[in-house]
Amino acid sequence: MTSVDTMQENKPTTLIRQIRNAIVWRSGSQILSQVVQWTATFLVIRTLSPSDYGLFAMTAVVLAFTNMLDGYGLASALIRQPEVGTRDIRQLFGLLILLNGTLAVAQLFAAPLLAAYYRQPIVADMLRAQSLLYLTTPFIALPSALLSRQLDFSRQAKVNMAASLMSASTALVGALSGWGVWTLVAAPGALYLARAIGLTWAARTLVRPLFRFDGAGQLMRFGGLMAIGQLFWFLQSQTDVFIAGRVLTPHLLGIYTTSLFLAQIFVSKFVPPLNEVAFSAYARIQHDPDARAAAFLKAVQLVMLAALPFYAGLAATAAPLVHAALGEKWGEVVPVVRLLALAMPFMTLQVLYSPACDAIGRPGIGVVNGAVGAALLTGAFLVGVRWGVTGLATAWVIAYPVYLGLSSARALPVIGVSAGSVMRAAKPAIVSAAAMAALVVATDALLPPLAPAVRLAVLVTLGAAAYAGMLLTFWRSTVVDTLKLIRA
Repeated sequence: MTSVDTMQENKPTTLIRQIRNAIVWRSGSQILSQVVQWTATFLVIRTLSPSDYGLFAMTAVVLAFTNMLDGYGLASALIRQPEVGTRDIRQLFGLLILLNGTLAVAQLFAAPLLAAYYRQPIVADMLRAQSLLYLTTPFIALPSALLSRQLDFSRQAKVNMAASLMSASTALVGALSGWGVWTLVAAPGALYLARAIGLTWAARTLVRPLFRFDGAGQLMRFGGLMAIGQLFWFLQSQTDVFIAGRVLTPHLLGIYTTSLFLAQIFVSKFVPPLNEVAFSAYARIQHDPDARAAAFLKAVQLVMLAALPFYAGLAATAAPLVHAALGEKWGEVVPVVRLLALAMPFMTLQVLYSPACDAIGRPGIGVVNGAVGAALLTGAFLVGVRWGVTGLATAWVIAYPVYLGLSSARALPVIGVSAGSVMRAAKPAIVSAAAMAALVVATDALLPPLAPAVRLAVLVTLGAAAYAGMLLTFWRSTVVDTLKLIRA
């Protein structure tokens, strides 16, 4: 065998090793970072009021809208390009600076108008302070893209963990010092600043920006399609808050957004880092349909094995969880969390589609699916808000299964898998989580009065044992394969 043959043979093994290391670093660091941030977050929630979170949610809608225009789609395009030169990097840096400088100025001028829409004058001051975040984006997006392109997530992980500590420390200091809602402005500011400094140093990407963009058409077209897809994602995920912010009081809006925070912990905190790795990995195997399909089904199986017991357990233990973690003043969150937890499995599966389609050069699939979801969910929120926070949560439960069905019909043929194969991949998690939830609910009804923390500990222990027992009894091979993958 020639040395060239040996090199070709070793390529798949090398890629598998890179993907495995990327998942370990990206997901592992995400877990550690989130443990730090959640600890701080729950302590801060117990200190601040629902109204503080309602006010912050009003500004968060604006930030979510501008995030789709800040150039991260351009950075994703850089990951896909077969060859990247110094000129490409300088052009991307220049584009990022122009885009984010424009966004910062636009937010400064729009702040009074948005405050008038919400009828909350303090929102204008918060938005002015948050406009500084855009200045850090070029120094985060560019190095992140270059490191992701190399499947080098270890250096990103170290920076993210350090930034999380900085953000958590700022949040705790602010909450204990009586900063009120400004605590929620300062903590993300510390996070962005720490990431900008750390990632620029880690990737060694301090280059002079280039503001001549001839030859960057492909980069801009792909980034534009990604931005359009993100626009529809914004409409899906933020119009509820935008609509409710005009109708509900800050207190009720805080109840709703905190319920969303709890229900979306898995899909918003754990799935995105996996999708970052998946996008880079799919891009490497974009010309191998069989490998791509197999990788997608494995991703579905692994994500659902973790996601479904979380959502089922959250719905079954919402009352003791909220009272133990957040305190009695957040009791209104309980019924809203239970409803939202029922919709989140559909959302989790839905967000796995875009990386697979984008990486093979079909971002239009995500754009069209996003448009469908945006129209469907916005209509549902406009109707649901008439019944307050419960109506908004019910809108999620009704609309998201329909949206998943419509988008699956477009995305799955492109990925190269059938709906039946996806269901078979998720079946062990679906059946086991449903059985676990039924047992936990029945046990909860029979338990004597207990302190919320004790009750939660009993139910979580029982649920974990029941879920593991179901999997080991009926799908032992799935458990063995998953453990082998984790050990590897």
